Amino acid sequence: MLACGILAFTACSGHFGKLSRKTKPPAQIEVTQQEKTQNTQSECAPQEAPTPMPPVQIPTMATTEPTKPAEPKASDAKELAKLADYSLLRPAYWEELDGLQSDNLSQAWPAWLQSCTTLINKAAWKKACYAATQLNSQTNEKPSSSAIQGYYKQHFSVYKTTNTDGSDSGLITGYYQPILKGSRSKSAQFPYPLYAPPNDLITVELESLFPELKYKRVRGRLVGNKLVPYYNRTEIETEASPIKGREFIYIDDVIDVFFLQVQGSGVVQLESGEQVHVGYADQNGHTYNSIGRVLVDRGELTLAKASMQSIKNWARNNLGKVRELLNSNPSYVFFRELPSGLPGPLGALGVPILAERAVAVDPKFIPLGAPVFLSTTEPNSTKPLKRLMMAQDTGGAIKGGVRADFFWGAGDAAGIKAGAMKQSGKIWVLLPKEFVLNGATGVIAR
Repeated sequence: MLACGILAFTACSGHFGKLSRKTKPPAQIEVTQQEKTQNTQSECAPQEAPTPMPPVQIPTMATTEPTKPAEPKASDAKELAKLADYSLLRPAYWEELDGLQSDNLSQAWPAWLQSCTTLINKAAWKKACYAATQLNSQTNEKPSSSAIQGYYKQHFSVYKTTNTDGSDSGLITGYYQPILKGSRSKSAQFPYPLYAPPNDLITVELESLFPELKYKRVRGRLVGNKLVPYYNRTEIETEASPIKGREFIYIDDVIDVFFLQVQGSGVVQLESGEQVHVGYADQNGHTYNSIGRVLVDRGELTLAKASMQSIKNWARNNLGKVRELLNSNPSYVFFRELPSGLPGPLGALGVPILAERAVAVDPKFIPLGAPVFLSTTEPNSTKPLKRLMMAQDTGGAIKGGVRADFFWGAGDAAGIKAGAMKQSGKIWVLLPKEFVLNGATGVIAR
């Protein structure tokens, strides 16, 4: 994804033909809970380790959707941390994937091949990925939807994702890749920098010291022989910035810079016409604080109208208050320039993600790279949206078994859809038949 959390009001983005009922779902998963520490502290406290290019979502409180899923609670995160990996998956039947047969699976096929460039190196995925390359080589074009259906049916089993209470519906939001105007040189027109990770930013992987703190890390800087919190947004965004010299590109609008940090990835359009792709590189270790929530708490916006666009509009009309508002979020994201010519931004799996065929998930409960079938509705609508997707990204606010962030693509049109998406949905996961879920850790082979 892309990035860390969302513009959220939480911390930090056809079916196979009918089968006979004789067809049995995969063997029942047997798991036991595995205690893991959940961080709720700030700056220098243990934090969940983000994967490369973590996604960020942009939920909004739409007003025309009849029902909206509930926001996750902080207490839920603590409970989720105690669960074994993939322990919220339940065996399912192929015929539950209503809508998969009418989906154009050929459009999702390139995204699956991208997943396989990484997954083929894992034992449980090797056979399925090898079969995908064989199927792909049998034609000069993409395999047909029917051929792809047959491939998945032959090599995969279906699991339904659930919540801790056993329910199977959850929150589906959206994210996108913004396009900004910028320059490689600072000027009056382009005064706002994007920073590369500073040299004095130190990251400590806590698992190396305490195995029970797997997936946790702290960030800070050394003062003498002590690790102290790294500089916050207020300290970084000053004329005498402590990380001066790490600038690599400049943007024309400070609001766009902020929302680029929310998204975690973007395209910078230079005056020469060159497009520079930038992506998440690191973060200062401070806790994300939603500026949307700040404006709601202050009475500047109502909860029903608090969206990315409404926050941008507020900022344009309150220029004298913008800096103070942005500084209320101490979290700060550092970027890197990505190779040119990528078909999409790099997700947490490390492969380019494709518009409308990739989602960010919680990798504790859905394996990264896995095909997933998403059943939800269009943004701010009741129109069904049923599509085969690839779980290729993560996000700081994407937590739980039934939780996903839908990647809409790049540009303003994608941003409008992402900003309006806060739907209820269900998720099924396709796992290779060699991917065995069992035992105390929840996983034998993956």
